[in-house]
Amino acid sequence: MKKLVLKLIVYSILVVLSLEILVRVFHLTKDYPERYVDEYDVEKWVPNQEGYSVTGNRRQNFSKYHINKLGFNSYREFNPSKDKVEIALVGDSFIEGFHQNYYNSIGKKIEDKLKGVEVYEYGYAGYDLADQLHLINKYKKQFDFIDHVVLGLKFENDLTRGEYNVVQDRMVFETPLYKLMKEIKLIVYLQSNGFFDHIRELGKKTMSIENSLDEPKINKEDTQKNIELKYFENFMNLISIYGFDKTRFVFLIESKKTPELFLAYLKRENFKYIDFSKPFETSKRTPTLIYDKHWNNHGRDIIANLITDYIK
Repeated sequence: MKKLVLKLIVYSILVVLSLEILVRVFHLTKDYPERYVDEYDVEKWVPNQEGYSVTGNRRQNFSKYHINKLGFNSYREFNPSKDKVEIALVGDSFIEGFHQNYYNSIGKKIEDKLKGVEVYEYGYAGYDLADQLHLINKYKKQFDFIDHVVLGLKFENDLTRGEYNVVQDRMVFETPLYKLMKEIKLIVYLQSNGFFDHIRELGKKTMSIENSLDEPKINKEDTQKNIELKYFENFMNLISIYGFDKTRFVFLIESKKTPELFLAYLKRENFKYIDFSKPFETSKRTPTLIYDKHWNNHGRDIIANLITDYIK
């Protein structure tokens, strides 16, 4: 019996080691760049990193990223001046572009269409409007030179707070424990492909069942209205704190997923926005990845064309 147990332990270790080697040799999982909070309380990536972003259990999406000196994924450094025409793209993972080779980004596509223009991509996964406006405020000297600033805005998740603070939940990934886990590529691979999701979901379901026993029934329609009003309030609060240059700033919005009340307010108050709903809906090819809602290369072509047309 002891020999059997010993063999099982040895074989298990060998299997795990073999799988770890397999994942590393075939680069089946992503490289996680390190993040940090700079002296201005702006969260971003540690400068001068390179690696590969991998999505899907069969490496369905494999792309290279390059973090520049300022801490953003880009094919160029950001050096705005009065003598050039520059465009800034500010937003979350859709602007960050880890799902596309950094040298084929939205910014590069725009530059190919607008000769002589430089495009700076201030994209970081998880950025909401508070993050974006805080970044622009803290790097005001840099942004004052930039001629056009495009801010990605998703109403459903970019307006959940009305003031800025560092999101500590994201910084947990830089703790010693998480850093150690990221070094074990097999764990990263399993986590990326949802291996641990069932365990988390089971825990959430158990908690929700327990809580639902004591909670009164809530009208979902009224709840949605309250959420939208709260997001509206958060938007106005952020604008009052940071201001908004309507001559240079423009939102990038999917109107189909944005409440009519909010769109009407933007129009009434002369907030400019670029709407990509119709081009996405009428596209003969899908603009998003099959296994992910992020834009694929075709989707990024559409976004680049829309921004180019707006600038022209």
